[in-house]
Amino acid sequence: MHEHITRGLYYFEVHLLFASIAGLVAWVLTSIHRGSATTKYWIWVATTLNFLLPVGAILDRVFSSRLTWATPLGVIGDAANSVSHSSTITVVWFLGTILMFTRLCLRIRAERRDRVTADGNAVDLRRDFIAEGVPVRFGESGHAPAVHGFLRPHISLPRRIERLLSEHEFNAVLMHELTHAKRRDNLIRLIHEVGLCLLWFHPLVWISGSRLALYRELSCDEAVIQSARGGDLVSALAKLAEPEEAFLLQASASSFLIDRLPRLTAVQPQAASRTASTMLVLLFGAVVLTCVVGTVSHTACCFIQK
Repeated sequence: MHEHITRGLYYFEVHLLFASIAGLVAWVLTSIHRGSATTKYWIWVATTLNFLLPVGAILDRVFSSRLTWATPLGVIGDAANSVSHSSTITVVWFLGTILMFTRLCLRIRAERRDRVTADGNAVDLRRDFIAEGVPVRFGESGHAPAVHGFLRPHISLPRRIERLLSEHEFNAVLMHELTHAKRRDNLIRLIHEVGLCLLWFHPLVWISGSRLALYRELSCDEAVIQSARGGDLVSALAKLAEPEEAFLLQASASSFLIDRLPRLTAVQPQAASRTASTMLVLLFGAVVLTCVVGTVSHTACCFIQK
C-alpha cells in the first residue's frame, strides 16, 4: 500500500515539475512587450490546463518503461517517499483545499444572487436583444456591464447605460463583452479556480490567475481596437468613471485600467504584432515539447524498488 502511495506522489510531483516549467516559460514569454494580448491569453490558458491535466505524469507512466536508457528523478523520488510518511502535510493540504472550495462556492453563490437580482429587476424585457447569438439583457442601474453564465453566457447591461454613452461608445462596450461571452471566459475562469482549489500551495497557479485576468481584458480590448473603436471604448470608460455615474464603475469596467488605456490609445502595426505572436507561440510550444521529452526520460521504478 505504501509503495502505491509513493508511486502516485512521484507521478504527481513529475506533473508539477512539468507544469511549473511551462508556467515559468509562460511568465517570461508573456512579459515580452511585443505580441498580441490574445496570444498571451491563450498561452496562460494552456498553462492553466497544464496544471490541471497530468500530461507529464501520463507520458512518464506510458513511455518511460519502453526506454531502456530511462533513469529515475531521484530528488523527486526521495521527496515523494518523505511526503508519503508525513500525515501532517496531507492534513494541511486537505484543510486548505476545503477552505478554497468553500471560498469558490460562496463566490459563485454571491454572483448568482447578484445575477438573479439584476435580471429579475429588468424594467422592460422588450428591450432585450440577441447580439451575434449572445442574449443581451437590461437589468437594474446598479450593475456594471458584465457577462453571466458559464455554458450559455449572456450579457447584462444597466438600463441607464444608453443614456450615458453614445451609439459608438455603446457598441464598443458591447463588442468587448461579446468577446468575453463568445470565448466562454467565465468557464475558463471557473476551470482555473477549481485547479487553484487543488493546487492552492503553488505560487505559479496564483500567478496564472492574475495573468489570465489581465490578458482576458486586454485581449477583449484588442477585438475593439481591430474594429477601429478603441477611442470609443476609451471615452466610454471615461464616462463610466465620472463621479456622478460612479455606480457604473465596478469590477468589469475598472479592471486593469492602467494597463488597458495605453494599448487602447497606442498605434501598433498589426504585421509586427502577428509576427511577434507567432514567435511567442513557437517558443512556448518548443519549450513544452522539450519538457515532454525530458519527462519521458525518467521512471519511478528504481527508487520504489529500494
